[in-house]
Amino acid sequence: MNFKNTWLVGLVSAALIAATTRWEGTRYVPYQDVADVWTVCDGYAGKDVIRNKTYTPAECTALLTTQLKSKGEEVLKCTNVPLNQNQFNAFTLFTYNVGGEAFCRSSLLKKLNAGDYAGACNGLLAWDRADGKVVAGLLARRKFERDWCLRPVVTEAAEVTQ
Repeated sequence: MNFKNTWLVGLVSAALIAATTRWEGTRYVPYQDVADVWTVCDGYAGKDVIRNKTYTPAECTALLTTQLKSKGEEVLKCTNVPLNQNQFNAFTLFTYNVGGEAFCRSSLLKKLNAGDYAGACNGLLAWDRADGKVVAGLLARRKFERDWCLRPVVTEAAEVTQ
């Protein structure tokens, strides 16, 4: 992990939570996903999912926050260049969906670690398939992640009055 990114560890922004909920959806009753993995809340697929339980919104928020923190740490573990908040959020959202191992082995990470930020962000678009077929929902998600990744971080300037 690059020391310049250590401030991002554990930082789960409201924007990241909102984006994850948007793309994952929220289901309080566990279900089996397309890979037959028991899943609940906002795409949480831990081995500790209790099949016959109805989760509360507070439990789902806690699971999501913990999982996003973990995925963010995986992103930083494999990243050797500084990231801004938008890049971190986009790559963490992506990793939440595909997993840390996939992110860490990806060609987009190679581009990122070589300093090709735009190439890495654009590389997200290649991850739009399931079973070899383009999935409209994945393509839309990847475009969102790419656009977020490429968006400069804007800070509000202090207003000066006379």
